[in-house]
Amino acid sequence: MNKDVMAKDAVYLIQTYKRQPLVIAEGKGAIVWDINGREYIDCIAGIAVNNVGHCHPKVVSAIKRQAERLIHTSNLYYTEVQVELAEKIASLISLDKVFFCNSGTEAVEAALKLARKASSKTDFIAADGSFHGRSMGALSVTSKERYRKSFEPLIPGVKFVPYDDVEAIKNAITSKTAAIILEPIQGEGGVHVPSDGYLRAVREICDDSDTLLIFDEVQTGFGRTGKWFASMHWGIQPDIMVLAKAMAGGFPMGAMVAKESVAKKFQSGDHASTFGGNPLACAASLGAIEALEDGLVDRSEKLGKYFLEKLGDLRHDYIKEIRGKGLMIGMELAMDGSSIVDKARDRGILLNCISETVIRFAPPLVITKEQIDRVVEVLA
Repeated sequence: MNKDVMAKDAVYLIQTYKRQPLVIAEGKGAIVWDINGREYIDCIAGIAVNNVGHCHPKVVSAIKRQAERLIHTSNLYYTEVQVELAEKIASLISLDKVFFCNSGTEAVEAALKLARKASSKTDFIAADGSFHGRSMGALSVTSKERYRKSFEPLIPGVKFVPYDDVEAIKNAITSKTAAIILEPIQGEGGVHVPSDGYLRAVREICDDSDTLLIFDEVQTGFGRTGKWFASMHWGIQPDIMVLAKAMAGGFPMGAMVAKESVAKKFQSGDHASTFGGNPLACAASLGAIEALEDGLVDRSEKLGKYFLEKLGDLRHDYIKEIRGKGLMIGMELAMDGSSIVDKARDRGILLNCISETVIRFAPPLVITKEQIDRVVEVLA
């Protein structure tokens, strides 16, 4: 049955994805089953999306209730559920205003536009190893050359500097710099955690130079790192934050959140999204947040430490470093990691490899210690 689905995929879908040879049919918690009924422990969680687990009852119930009442109206009208979610998001982040969209890339696009409008400046600084999306604006602040080359020229005025290097940022800022955009912990670049003083120093540089600070918390948000948002580990507040992935428990949704002083620069017609903040997505997000409030953020912190300790017991010469926060963990290898991904899948564990040599662990926050033990046993 796997081969039938894969053959049709090759015929009917544009081949932009390099998929693993697996057709997933069902999921519950941290477990998924393929089309043939074989079980796997999921350590990818839809790329850090299914933080509350697959088909969490609170998310499923919220979607069911809302789908029977109202699915879509567009932003020509008010809906109660959208306002309720905006209030909740603003309170979680302690920022003031929310713009809803459908993905992380869309949220980044909105942030770049707002930064230019609010600052009356044009340029951006991003980090080497950054990943902010694949549409033209988001791609312009994404550093990897192989993503960029075929689509140049991208938007001008973007400088890339080494991640976790304060002096490089100081040297890169000019009077034209609208914003610095950073991931508080780099995801696709290899799960890189900055030194403790880095984000605070960047905040101070922005304050001193009248430059906006954008945090991309698309992958790190909603409990993934053991805090609601990764920037909370260092107590740093951006001017703009972008969100998506785990925001709605698996339902497609994104958001840009900004300080009042910045957000007010966007006027009617400056930006829009037909599906952004639609009632079904907002209901799913409220369900996911309610699930996270049942102790899952603390669970991420505790199980993340347990997972790191267990991985640290592995004794293989090709393991260079294991790093991360919460249940966002990277294991850097002295070799290509794709063969490990394949062998693990054959033994019922789903992993993925980023930046060619880093095995990423981003399981649902509901994963159990017993399931973590099984993952490490297979790796051993």
